[in-house]
Amino acid sequence: MDTQKTDVKIEFRKPNYPILPPLEAYLDTYSRTTKTRILYDDLLRFQGCIALEDKDGNDTLWLRVYYNEFERMEIEAALNKVYTLLHSDGDEQTLPFLTVDSIDYCTFGNSKPFRVKVRNILNDNFTNFYIKKADASRIFGLELEDILSQNRINFLIYKDTLIEEHIIGIPGDVFIKDFLPKCSKQEQAQIAKEFVKFNERCFLGLLGDMRSYNYVIIPIHDFDHVQYRIRPIDFDQQSYEGNPKIYFPQFYKENFTMVKLVLDHLLPTSVEQYRKEVRSVISKRVNSSQERLNHLLDLMSQQELAPQEHVDNLKHALNKITREVSFKKATTMGEIVRIGLNLVVKNYKIS
Repeated sequence: MDTQKTDVKIEFRKPNYPILPPLEAYLDTYSRTTKTRILYDDLLRFQGCIALEDKDGNDTLWLRVYYNEFERMEIEAALNKVYTLLHSDGDEQTLPFLTVDSIDYCTFGNSKPFRVKVRNILNDNFTNFYIKKADASRIFGLELEDILSQNRINFLIYKDTLIEEHIIGIPGDVFIKDFLPKCSKQEQAQIAKEFVKFNERCFLGLLGDMRSYNYVIIPIHDFDHVQYRIRPIDFDQQSYEGNPKIYFPQFYKENFTMVKLVLDHLLPTSVEQYRKEVRSVISKRVNSSQERLNHLLDLMSQQELAPQEHVDNLKHALNKITREVSFKKATTMGEIVRIGLNLVVKNYKIS
């Protein structure tokens, strides 16, 4: 892992790219579409809000929003129905027992999501989900993550509205500050290994902007020890930037602690071993999901997902890094992703 402390920056806000009819047909084929009585724009009609703070009194950049009485009842009924669509294929038997505890709005980031907390009044269990403005590049990122990683992602699309399941875990910045110092050396070594693998997965899938608050760390108790997994929660910067370092979490200043963890606990040979393990696993997943992945990559290759300048900069940089001449022929971000995955499969053929 590169020891150079290069802090990469996202200079411009990425625009939303529309969901074109071919992508909508793909989503319908794989049961990602639905119909609801509420759209993202409906939630923007809130009458008031208050800033939410964390337990230490710091601004979270989330606002607790309120609606007038007439609209509130209609919105909460529609959101309870959305919950059933996301978790039980629209089964309405549980609707009388669901209540919306809160609706929060985030002013930070591209998607500006609403976070909805729905509680079951019978047992006080609650679940969060998000409603966002649909964006084609984010959809491609969610699908690539679902196909190529060990993580399943549950989301639905209706017109220009994205309904996305909450991904459970400890936000990376919170984990680094509050939990990592309490981890044993063995646990720190295991987290370092997972960060190396996470770093490699993001690069291979061209998922950018993985600063510490854009991924979660998940502790999994296994007999007499704890295993850790790292998974992304933000897919706004999928296949957009022209600088290849954007796709490496190691180059963000927010992740310097994680990089130091790798340098302190892993030998270069171990780092290379874990990178190869990721490539081998992804090669197997590419082969096992070939039809769906090819369909998705065809759509990515046909749609504009970044300015042409970004495409040209990235393909030339990747050609220089890998010495793979096929990158020079790419004209879209989708083609670059396909070439990169083909290169992985070529080098890790299953015997």
